[in-house]
Amino acid sequence: WAVIATLIENCKLIGINPHTWLTATLTSLANGHPASRIDELLPHGHVA
Repeated sequence: WAVIATLIENCKLIGINPHTWLTATLTSLANGHPASRIDELLPHGHVA
């Protein structure tokens, strides 16, 4: 729970809609995003 809450709060701090970020992240994971590039899915790598 704490990890998810932290990611959501980080989204808010950098001005990203948490719902939009989570939807895009889960979609990317479902579509086979490579584990070697998982850092791209963190909030700071999300294009708003």
